[in-house]
Amino acid sequence: MKSIENLLPKLVIAPAFVLGFAFIYGFMIWNGVLSTTNSRMLPNYDEFVGLEQYAKLWEMDRWYVALKNLGLFSVLYVGGSMLLGMVLAIFLDQKIRFEGVIRTIYLYPMALSFIVTGTAWKWILNPSLGLEKLMHDLGWASFGFDWLVQSDTAIYCVVIAGIWQSAGFAMALFLAGLRGIDDSIIKAAQIDGATLPRIYWRIILPILRPVVFSTILVLSHLSIKAFDLVMALTAGGPGFSSDVPATFMFTMSFTRGQIGLGAASATMMLAMVAAIVVPYLYSELRSKPHEH
Repeated sequence: MKSIENLLPKLVIAPAFVLGFAFIYGFMIWNGVLSTTNSRMLPNYDEFVGLEQYAKLWEMDRWYVALKNLGLFSVLYVGGSMLLGMVLAIFLDQKIRFEGVIRTIYLYPMALSFIVTGTAWKWILNPSLGLEKLMHDLGWASFGFDWLVQSDTAIYCVVIAGIWQSAGFAMALFLAGLRGIDDSIIKAAQIDGATLPRIYWRIILPILRPVVFSTILVLSHLSIKAFDLVMALTAGGPGFSSDVPATFMFTMSFTRGQIGLGAASATMMLAMVAAIVVPYLYSELRSKPHEH
């Protein structure tokens, strides 16, 4: 009877585990196989071409534009979200009035999907509908903000929308970390004559290092997978000037009918995510034996 009780939880979890394994790792393997074929509109397993799709991928200017945009977006999005989130967390940590209301306002954008965020910011940044038109209606005729329709600046509009969406998430993590720090540490530093900025820079931030790393990991993962925000806001345009690897993969696979090439770009995206996650997991697993 006891053996059945021990086996029952495993039997309950087994179907979800098997399905999850199949739909996650199974499709990863399938994607890898497709990237070695000459598949176009439909999968074609009769024409294996090895690494030819990868060679073709790295010869395309559009792929390099997508990688450049990803690097720019990732640095500004992660850095901007963390900086603004930290400032907001420090502000809320001062035990201000109406903290709950203000925290809810800051966190609200995170409750929205990236599609909603992208659509809203597309209206705001549209020169003929949003901010520029509002300024003109108020009498500021010389005001101009047409970043959304300029190929050199469209990606920065994606950055603005992304930071607005995720800064509240970073704030919540930092605020939780700040609330976990003993107040006596800050009071002791103040007695020693340290200023508040110096306390945060030299004492608080080093203590929050695990929170910082976790925030960087999550935001970097989101930046690499950025798709719906870009599609809703710029659709990769003007032209393909604001393309990122995710939109490149979608375009090649489902618009241009080059599934093999799209699978190759998806495999490269998986490698980018692994390059971030695997070292972090390795360092975490390596540090745990020392903790015990």
